[in-house]
Amino acid sequence: MGALWIAHVTVTDDDAYSKYAALATEAIAAHGGTFIARGGRFVQLEGRARPRNVVARFPDVETAEKCYRSDVYQEALNHARNASERELMIIETNE
Repeated sequence: MGALWIAHVTVTDDDAYSKYAALATEAIAAHGGTFIARGGRFVQLEGRARPRNVVARFPDVETAEKCYRSDVYQEALNHARNASERELMIIETNE
């Protein structure tokens, strides 16, 4: 089964977050992930709105989680931690 990596983000430091984004993109691609939505227009219907929303598709939950725990992604997170407020989840798809 495939998996979606879904992030809802409020960026508080654009310069630091751009370093996160570059490394995160590298980590996601290295694990077979592809972006299907990245910061596009959205309509918030319930819950807390975050101005940046990202969805990446992975082959499966295990690969998406392996990406998150990878050295490159963890290095990316060092830039994001003090540069953003965010939620991140991995959801298995029905496909």
